Amino acid sequence: MAVPKRRTSRAKRAQRRSHDKIKAVNLVPCPKCHELKLAHRVCLNCGSYNGRVVIEAPKAE
Repeated sequence: MAVPKRRTSRAKRAQRRSHDKIKAVNLVPCPKCHELKLAHRVCLNCGSYNGRVVIEAPKAE
């Protein structure tokens, strides 16, 4: 069975893990209501996607 000859240093361990960080979500403004939304998703504020209404917008009560 293979066993490491030397202990992995903190610097080498950190270099290996440098790509494991969490990325921020990409929010874009809705072209219709200018509310921030996830890219390529239906706007939850006005219910539109790609210039047309896809779902009914929730009523403010």
